[in-house]
Amino acid sequence: MPRPRKLVKDINLLSAALEGLEAQRLRLDEQIRQVRAMLGKVRRPAAAAKPRRKGKMSASARKRISLAQKKRWARFRKEKSGAEA
Repeated sequence: MPRPRKLVKDINLLSAALEGLEAQRLRLDEQIRQVRAMLGKVRRPAAAAKPRRKGKMSASARKRISLAQKKRWARFRKEKSGAEA
């Protein structure tokens, strides 16, 4: 046979526990909000992030960059060998 008296006590105890936990959750949510505000970070969903686009470079631009870099390396090697002598 069920004991209604104990059930009522358990319900009251569980209700009180639930209220306490909800109050804690509210305090924690507020503290989390404050810390985020101090960090200055805004939470954005991952879907909102834009993918980075790769730049396309023409063949002539790659050739100019390549030649310029070879010229820099040649000058570097020349200065290095001149300093050692």
